[in-house]
Amino acid sequence: MPQKLVFPVLDAVTYGDDFGQTRPGGTHQGIDIMATKRTPALAVEAGKVEFWKSSANAGCMLYLHGASGTDYYYIHLNNDLSAKNDNRGKCVAGTAYAKGLKSGAKVMAGQPVGFVGDSGDANGLHAHLHFELHPGRGAAVDAYPWLQRATHLLFSAPRGSPFTLDLRGTILSVNEDSVQLRLAAVSALPMRQHQSQLKRRLLVTVPVDATVQLVPSFGSPGTPVELSSAKPKQQVAIRTASAPTTLKAQRGDDLALSASVVSLVSP
Repeated sequence: MPQKLVFPVLDAVTYGDDFGQTRPGGTHQGIDIMATKRTPALAVEAGKVEFWKSSANAGCMLYLHGASGTDYYYIHLNNDLSAKNDNRGKCVAGTAYAKGLKSGAKVMAGQPVGFVGDSGDANGLHAHLHFELHPGRGAAVDAYPWLQRATHLLFSAPRGSPFTLDLRGTILSVNEDSVQLRLAAVSALPMRQHQSQLKRRLLVTVPVDATVQLVPSFGSPGTPVELSSAKPKQQVAIRTASAPTTLKAQRGDDLALSASVVSLVSP
């Protein structure tokens, strides 16, 4: 299996190592990842998906047959048509599975495959993704260590489609053509995705034609300044240049994102 996976849920989550716990239905074979209902569930590696729609316990379920020979189970996917627990939806694309996705389709790492929910015997409980990891397509193993090492994506979009990010955080360091920030929040357009409570370092390229400005507050008009004027711990908002989606950009690899506008907030 891959040395490092893409984390299977986009956005803030909570989870612990509950693999092997005794449950009413038997020994727990996965990790329960708590998240907001209808949060996108992502392919942890490239592979082929298979829909499973007939389990009373699992509800709407998806198998990801990874290219590495590892199987991943996505269980309790969404079956609600509203924000309430209405159970009026079916295990179909657009409700449980990603819009336009078909059983048997090949997917890339980081591609949306479904939506977090509470179907099956999780009905009415906190929405979560029950995630299982089966190396060599065999028995389940504890996925917790793999999830701890997995890469959390900044956004999710079809590979090659255009994206723009609004990043907010604080300055860590500045170079002549780049800025490193401690990222707190990210909004992705045109997908309308938003994540907050982030705590990660991000190194962004600042080309010579980027606008660098000093603003009194986020969203306010600014005055031009030099990038070198930025100070550690100063609040910053960065609008990235429109670019085609790549896995490196989704992961936020060093210098994979290029700034269009850098707004430094007055101390």
